[in-house]
Amino acid sequence: MIKKIFFSLLLLGLLSPFLVLGYFLTAYSYDISPLVEYKPEISSRIYDRNGDKIANVFHKKHRFYATFEEIPPRVVEALVAIEDTTFFEHPGVNIDAIFRAAIKVVRAGKAVEGASTITQQLVKNVLLTREKKLSRKIKEAIYAIKIERSLSKEQILERYLNEIYYGHGYYGIKTAADGYFHKKLSDLTLKEIAILVGLPKAPSTYAPTKNYEISMGRANRVLKRMYVLGWIDEKTYTLSLEERPKVYDTTLTQNKAPFIVDEVARQMRAKGMKDLRTGGYEVYTTIDLRLQAAGREALKYAYNLSLKRIEGYRAKAEAKAKKLGIEVEYDDANTSLLNGALVSLDSATGDVLALVGSTDYKKSSYNRATQGRRQPGSAFKPFIYQVAIDLGFSGATPLVDIAKTYEYEKDGEEKKWRPHNYSKNYHGLITLREALIHSSNLATINLVNDIGLGVLLREFKKFGIKNIPNDLSISLGTMSMSPLELAKYYTSFSNKGVQKGTNLISYIEKNSQKIYDKTDVTRVITTPTQSYIMTTILRDVVNRGTGIRARVKGIELAGKTGTTNNNVDGWFAGFSPTMETVVWFGNDDNTPMHKKETGGRISGPAFSHYFKDVLRYYPQIQRKFEQPEGIVEVTIKGRKEYFSDISKPPKSDQQEDPQEELLF
Repeated sequence: MIKKIFFSLLLLGLLSPFLVLGYFLTAYSYDISPLVEYKPEISSRIYDRNGDKIANVFHKKHRFYATFEEIPPRVVEALVAIEDTTFFEHPGVNIDAIFRAAIKVVRAGKAVEGASTITQQLVKNVLLTREKKLSRKIKEAIYAIKIERSLSKEQILERYLNEIYYGHGYYGIKTAADGYFHKKLSDLTLKEIAILVGLPKAPSTYAPTKNYEISMGRANRVLKRMYVLGWIDEKTYTLSLEERPKVYDTTLTQNKAPFIVDEVARQMRAKGMKDLRTGGYEVYTTIDLRLQAAGREALKYAYNLSLKRIEGYRAKAEAKAKKLGIEVEYDDANTSLLNGALVSLDSATGDVLALVGSTDYKKSSYNRATQGRRQPGSAFKPFIYQVAIDLGFSGATPLVDIAKTYEYEKDGEEKKWRPHNYSKNYHGLITLREALIHSSNLATINLVNDIGLGVLLREFKKFGIKNIPNDLSISLGTMSMSPLELAKYYTSFSNKGVQKGTNLISYIEKNSQKIYDKTDVTRVITTPTQSYIMTTILRDVVNRGTGIRARVKGIELAGKTGTTNNNVDGWFAGFSPTMETVVWFGNDDNTPMHKKETGGRISGPAFSHYFKDVLRYYPQIQRKFEQPEGIVEVTIKGRKEYFSDISKPPKSDQQEDPQEELLF
């Protein structure tokens, strides 16, 4: 009887593992498709024009994917050496390791050594939870065996090295190499590899950013294991032990230009690529990170100057009121709403070099450079004057600068419009050059009348400008556009008469394949000679006109100020021989800025500050405008004037006394 009981118990003991295994095999489905059809979310990277990283973009897990071909053999050797020496021999579970671990558990009375293979670790991370139960270990083993029958060893390693967490928010070894060392996998040293493969055991404890010495100790154990196995020689082992790699403790996104990242995402969505955060794109932009920083600093500089000026205006008003013994009258401009934007382009290509959407992204991420639409005011006048020059006018052509009342009907009601110059001065007759240099509203309106509104509107079609009003208010730039749009239109001047479409994204790659390339959109506006005549006038705007605050010593600059009615908007749009920049300031709710804050006063200094940095970063940049063939220089009343076959010099017998012209 006792023998029967003994043999029954023995048989039951022998059969129990099989019974348990049978139960687990039949009770669960063991879906391994998440690993067989492995498609993890992959971070995208955005770069500037020089290949410097602007940002990592991801959803929840920051991961760059490395194919098995990308993974250096030393990574595989180091990983197998420290985690699973018999990886290439076992079927997913290591029976010998399990028995060794079991014996140590019995002796110690607690778990002291794991027996999980690389395959089991992968299963635990993707298909199971981390709960410490026997049932989970059994399922883990079954999963591992099934996976080994469906995937090759190389495929398992590829998935493991892309899935495992390496601390600091880095998933996958390629991500960790980029984050901790700012290196590609192929550029890692053996010590850096050892640090990385040693991390998954305890990512927080061994993180080199937090516990450098502990991390080095773990890496040295990896190296020693490789040396003991004979996989590295003594010299390599010794040199690697002594190495102390530089470790970077950077943010996950590493976002150096948030306005660029936001705009890239918006443009990619418009192109149908809505998975930027998970699709693993490599986005190469036209941005120059140094100029992006310069633009940001220039905008902040001008903003702070404006606030300081306004404080000065108010202090002066207080002092005057106190002296006269009267109540203080303040300009009621709300400076808390003041903001700005800056766009800079490569004139020859239309590539966006810098794009800043506000004075402080942390306070306002709304991108006024691309999404804000405001009236350009007098910054629009050069388009009118370019049409005039193309029709044969020149800088010496006299324009009438007198006040006039215009009567018109709106909604059945008779109305009157009496425009005036910002300075309240009238010159009678003024040359076209001086009219634009000093931004004369009246001369411009009369120029529109001279050209003819119908002719002007017809000629404007070549610029491609949208929503142009069909009345004389066109003279004052009353249509709306974003700073980026105005920058595009201004390439008509900065690029020798050829307008270029703007590009922020140069090209996009996915899985090492180029899936998008920028397009070159070109509009021929005028000839180089006529464009040059306009450039000389806009150069004078900077040298001695309304744009004088935009000057920079050592480089020729041209441009135009713009201030809309009641000082609601303040612009400066200008260019050097190779680069164009547009600056805008205004209150976000379209209320007036301080009454003394004009485009030249608030935006001109930002433009100047930016180009000083341009010269500092790129001292070799072209500094003088090139005069094309066909230009004739004539000195008139002590100043140079420029003519061409279209804009001919005036005949001496036609030059009359301007005052006689006014004796109607």
